[in-house]
Amino acid sequence: MSLPFTILLPFFFSILSPHFVSLTHSKVARLGISSTTRPAETVDVSSSNSDLKFLYYDQSLDHFTFTPESYQTFQQRYVINAKHWAGSKANAPILAFLGEEASIESDLYVGFFQDNGPRLKALLVYIEHRYYGKSVPFGSAEEALKNATTLGYLNAAQALADYAAILVHVKEKYSAKHSPIIVVGGSYGGMLAAWFRLKYPHIALGALASSAPLLYFEDTRPKFGYYHIITKVFKEKSERCYKTIRKSWDEIDRVAAKSNGLLILSKKFKTCAAAAK
Repeated sequence: MSLPFTILLPFFFSILSPHFVSLTHSKVARLGISSTTRPAETVDVSSSNSDLKFLYYDQSLDHFTFTPESYQTFQQRYVINAKHWAGSKANAPILAFLGEEASIESDLYVGFFQDNGPRLKALLVYIEHRYYGKSVPFGSAEEALKNATTLGYLNAAQALADYAAILVHVKEKYSAKHSPIIVVGGSYGGMLAAWFRLKYPHIALGALASSAPLLYFEDTRPKFGYYHIITKVFKEKSERCYKTIRKSWDEIDRVAAKSNGLLILSKKFKTCAAAAK
């Protein structure tokens, strides 16, 4: 299942509120993490890497309302690597990778964690984003994506609350009350990491947001700003490479203009489906 990260951004401004709402003074659901005891987590033993422990957390479908649907749960997958962790008695840190719009398997060998986990003697935590990989609500991707109601639970605010719940659970599970947490993410995941630090400062001491377009939204920046930056990078690295790529677009347009041009391009680039006008 593949979804563009832009579908996850509705209501993202709501996650930046500087304070939490108390239930004793408002009918609005509080944005903190519930202390309600969760059922025991389940273990996924499918991984061949003995250092990685695949687990599932019984996650709330909706963290913010009191509708009947909000009490539903789904199994959210996360992974623990405690090989180099110095332990809770040493207050050793926790590095938490916040999953983006992909299955968690693609995140398990992030260079930053591989390089710095052992050096910092850190507990490594990887959390899969809701609606991706095996962390799909409603039993299947087909059910989860079938209409606006079920798809409505796929947004950044819910994802951040998921991560907060799991990280609190992990600290309790490992008796790591005083172990600082640094959240990490790349691209959309980097945006989540930065927002997480803003929204849940009592959980994360810091955030590393790599290649995170935090301010890059429609009508806020030049429409083709990203392409200008990428072009500049290629040009600085290799003028020849820049010119070759530049010329390729004219050639693609020339071939595409032929009667069977799109079919030729589809075969040449081995596209998943035949290109069509």
